[in-house]
Amino acid sequence: MLVLLFIGSGCAALIYEIVWFQLLSLIIGSSAVSLGVLLGTFMGGMCLGSLFFSRFVSRRQHPLRVYAMLELAVGAFGLLVLWLLPYAGGLYFALALHGTTDLLVRGLFCALCLLPPTLVMGATLPAIARWVETTPEGVAWLGFFYGGNIAGAVLGCLLAGFYLLRVHDMSFATYAAVGIDVAVALASLALARATTYRSADADAPRASVFLIAPGAWPVYVTTALSGATALAAEAVWTRLLSLLLGATTYTFSLILAAFLVGLGIGSSVGSAISRNLKNPRIALGVCQLLLTASIAWAAYSMTRQLPYWPVSPGLAISPSYTFQIDLVRCLWAVLPAACLWGASFPLALAAVGRGAEDPARLVGTVYAANTVGGIIGALCGSLLIIAWLGTQTSQRILIAVAALSAIVVLAPAAAAAAQKFTLSRRGLIWSTVTAIAAVLFIRSVPPVPPLLVGYGRWFATRLDNANDFIYVGEGMTASVAVSQLPNGVLNYHNAGKVQASSEPQDMRLQRMLGHLTTLLPPHPGSVLVIGCGAGVTAGAVSIDPALQSETIAEIEPLVPKVVSKYFGAHNFNVVTNPKVHIEIDDARHFILTTKQKFDAVTSDPLDPWVKGAATLYTKEFFDVVKDHLNPGGVVTLFVQLYESSPEAVKSEIATFFQAFPNGVVFGNTNNGGGYDLVLVGQNGPMRIDVDDIEKRLASPQYETVARSLREIGVNSATELFATFAGNEPMLRPWLADAQINHDRNLRLQFLAGLGLNRYDQGPIYSQMLQFRRYPDGLFVGSPETLAQLRMAIAGGE
Repeated sequence: MLVLLFIGSGCAALIYEIVWFQLLSLIIGSSAVSLGVLLGTFMGGMCLGSLFFSRFVSRRQHPLRVYAMLELAVGAFGLLVLWLLPYAGGLYFALALHGTTDLLVRGLFCALCLLPPTLVMGATLPAIARWVETTPEGVAWLGFFYGGNIAGAVLGCLLAGFYLLRVHDMSFATYAAVGIDVAVALASLALARATTYRSADADAPRASVFLIAPGAWPVYVTTALSGATALAAEAVWTRLLSLLLGATTYTFSLILAAFLVGLGIGSSVGSAISRNLKNPRIALGVCQLLLTASIAWAAYSMTRQLPYWPVSPGLAISPSYTFQIDLVRCLWAVLPAACLWGASFPLALAAVGRGAEDPARLVGTVYAANTVGGIIGALCGSLLIIAWLGTQTSQRILIAVAALSAIVVLAPAAAAAAQKFTLSRRGLIWSTVTAIAAVLFIRSVPPVPPLLVGYGRWFATRLDNANDFIYVGEGMTASVAVSQLPNGVLNYHNAGKVQASSEPQDMRLQRMLGHLTTLLPPHPGSVLVIGCGAGVTAGAVSIDPALQSETIAEIEPLVPKVVSKYFGAHNFNVVTNPKVHIEIDDARHFILTTKQKFDAVTSDPLDPWVKGAATLYTKEFFDVVKDHLNPGGVVTLFVQLYESSPEAVKSEIATFFQAFPNGVVFGNTNNGGGYDLVLVGQNGPMRIDVDDIEKRLASPQYETVARSLREIGVNSATELFATFAGNEPMLRPWLADAQINHDRNLRLQFLAGLGLNRYDQGPIYSQMLQFRRYPDGLFVGSPETLAQLRMAIAGGE
């Protein structure tokens, strides 16, 4: 019964974690630093809760009743975070700064929001531990409780990622988790009423939570190192698998689920075998030794096996089939190591816990050691070692640390004296074997193939392009690459696909986006560019003579460096332009915390199916952008039609129109068919003076702008505005069933994730054009100019 309760508890906990991370990311941003602060705070609270529970909660209390109260408290905190976070966000925005100083503010804000509920979460396992005795059988049950908690976490991960948040929203998901917590609490209270509890030493003095039994320190060190390698490996492997599978919210759910499945299997097996082991320390050390091989296996699988599986992404007739093969790929790579990490926890409990006076203190200290290591591993893995050393060296370091954790516990395992470290002959043999194995496995870790960074899941279909890459880099938040085709075309790769290029259709979109941003507002003195990419859009903005200052908000530090070196000829060397300032930050966080206002904002972020990108397409974000526009200011937005679905495109356009009812859509075609769109909105009534813009383009000051437009086949203002594809009144019937993307549902990331690998851009654009007609009142100019424009729009494809 308690295992079943822990399944429910784990399910609710993962739902909370996913919801809280999304809610807090909307406030402090989705950068690697922000997510690192979030994860560190979350795990830190769990660690403190497990560590100090035995110190502050009396053993007189019935463990099942205490557990029930903790579950009710978690549910109450879940509701408080949901209801009060928007108000707390206002406090953060009032205090937030930019740069390193803001890290302290972010950390304090996350601690304020997450420490109370995570302290309670961390105390649940120690609380229930007092219901068992520290016999081999009882300690094994502690491992089964831990395994049940992880099994529930798998369920919660999949339930939240594939149903609760996809179909409903964060509020509904929170209420579902609260309902589970209440059910678990009521069941636990019923069990408490039906059972008796007596603590023989309830009045015994409480030992210090930091007191470690003599000779037990190697187990605690190994447990901490095991937690560090597990969380660091998860960060590294998530980077590699998200390249291979596509960085959608569904992919992240599958990766986490596969990892948790392994932990659950391992903890169950470890618990089952621990009750019959004479020396659990040796089994714990062997687990760490086998981890050196399992980490090497994962590294080899992700770079030398899985990319070559002959599975074309375009063959699947439904996303569900893609998810099935993706789950198999995740399990194939991470399951062996995850099982061993899962087995390490119950084996560590068995190694130090038999005969312990207080089971809660036993569980709390072992869990705390594991979590402290996990915090260090997660932060180092996500913030430091990948960006500094790359995934290959990172995995080599993980193998070395796993070997070290094995040596720490195996070297003194066979020693005669348990009170101090004594290296026996058997311990020396174990250490030597471990060191040799680690060296061999470290040498076997292959580098990440450039083709995987460039084309992701299309790897097997792009083997002929393997020699085209002139740059590959692994940054803090993304892996990026630049390739050059034999015809001289440059491609900028991010998230496992081409994000920008010097191909004519891409150059046309990027230049249109940039020039519309500065040609339409009355005084484009200051402009914010969201997303640097290849820098072509930002470069088009930078050459406008009226521009005085330009700010580029880019989340990945590598991108401006790559752009400045390789795309300078196409982006007018925008990164070195003295008018341009680059802000390395999540764009949403930057605009929410800046006091600056702009004459124009242009947004060209990553594809909306990339996890986190949908926060830049919400109604609330567009409202914030509007608030940061000066009167008459203009906002432009890139919307892709390829690798998308009608539902996702409708959501993007309809959400934009809710914030900018005067919005206009311009189309960029490729070979006569739909390709992508530029959405334009204005802070005030929108009137486009075609003659005035034509006059400016004909002036000597605007010669660079006019030449830039000619290079993409646009020879006049009339030709530029002939790409008109519709506005809100025209497209209203087509958008009738559109789902609006709000902060609380982030509907777009789920819709766009289902459209990955689809190429329906032609039909989508054709559907839109069925509603297009000449927009009376939008364009102003001479009768001759407007007549030409009317004919051009009517004759457009």
